[in-house]
Amino acid sequence: MLTREEDVDAHALRRQGWTISAIARHLGRDRKTIRDYLNNERTPGQRRQPPDAFVPFLPYCRQRLADDPHLWASTLFDEVAALGYEGAYSTFTRALRRYQVRPHCEPCHASTGRNVAVIAHPPGEEIQFDWLELPDPPASWGVGGHAHLLVGALAHSGRWRAMLAESEDFPHLVQALDEVIRRLGGTARRWRFDRMATVCYPSSGQVTAAFAAVAKYYGAGVDICPPRRGNRKGVVEKANHSAAQRWWRTVPDGLSVVQAQSGVDKLAVRMDERRRKVDGISVTVAELADAEPLLDIPVRPFPAELEVQRTVSAQSLVSFDGNFYSVPPGLPGVQVHVRHRLGEDFVRIATAGRAVIAQHRRAPRGAGQTVRDNGHVLALERAVLASFTDRAPCKTKVRRPPSAAALAEAEHLRGRPAAGDPAEKVVIDLSTYAAVADRLRNAPSPREESSE
Repeated sequence: MLTREEDVDAHALRRQGWTISAIARHLGRDRKTIRDYLNNERTPGQRRQPPDAFVPFLPYCRQRLADDPHLWASTLFDEVAALGYEGAYSTFTRALRRYQVRPHCEPCHASTGRNVAVIAHPPGEEIQFDWLELPDPPASWGVGGHAHLLVGALAHSGRWRAMLAESEDFPHLVQALDEVIRRLGGTARRWRFDRMATVCYPSSGQVTAAFAAVAKYYGAGVDICPPRRGNRKGVVEKANHSAAQRWWRTVPDGLSVVQAQSGVDKLAVRMDERRRKVDGISVTVAELADAEPLLDIPVRPFPAELEVQRTVSAQSLVSFDGNFYSVPPGLPGVQVHVRHRLGEDFVRIATAGRAVIAQHRRAPRGAGQTVRDNGHVLALERAVLASFTDRAPCKTKVRRPPSAAALAEAEHLRGRPAAGDPAEKVVIDLSTYAAVADRLRNAPSPREESSE
């Protein structure tokens, strides 16, 4: 790089007739550098910038943000890093701002200022729980218009874990809550919820008797947020935001429930690497969470009765928790109820009339196993074999014109009498009458017969 003074000297010497080689030797520079400055291809005082590593990924980023203007930069960074981008996250975000890649959204730029209080959260004191409704899940999940994710976050460290559930009813809440606290490594002394009907009475905020039994089973107290105070559980709300933006937005259609659960688990573990400053010391979320004094939890979950509705397949199988269980043959397409008491090792399948038709040992969640009863297998084989025949298949390359009965029906549809129908003889040939008259004329009269 030439300074402005060197650039002035180079142009002056050139006007005086000096060669480029002489100017380069005089200034102690490379000839190609002198030539570039004399041709005004470079600007004095500015270094030549290396190629921007972001430029090859610019069209992809523009397209992704055009499709989804609210896509998080961290989510987009994960995608371009998988595509080969080697820059740092800070360099990536500067490039997004420099090239103005993100479209402007006027409603999102409207902000209102308000005072925010800082709430102290001692270690091991509180876990915040909240349901996250996930719109438009893959149709193969069979959960309707929304999937449900229960998110639990340690208020002190910020570590969070989440569990997918079919619905937000009481048994699924208990099942998901038990899975979340086991993933966290224990339970805090207090649980905080908003006014969900499965935990408390929304009008008064008093805990229901059913959930009080759950809290006593795990040895935790229950705190209910005041109405319209979502910031009171801001730790879990932030975790909800991260799960929605960095995981749910990128879930493809072909992903199974088990694979989706694995994806959100991996994201939660990755976010344990976030750094925090505590008393001026930089630590990670994982280090903070590992130091929290959490309470031990029972070996088995609270014995809530879980019940879901399923449709029997053509193979006499019923799906439940990522596995398949057999039922007696003759029920394909029938709606049945799968019941499982949390903590037990058995799954029961009953008809709509509550008659239990099968009981199996429960396979591990998401194992993809097919659990069959030997009696069901034999009965299904007999039913399938009984439907077979040893007769030769019918011949297809034969000539079979319409039968007389079919032709009669066709004539009936045309409004004409069929052959052999008495109505067909309504019109009589006149020659018949002539023959009858001739016979009558030639026949002898009764008088002639009597005279003879």
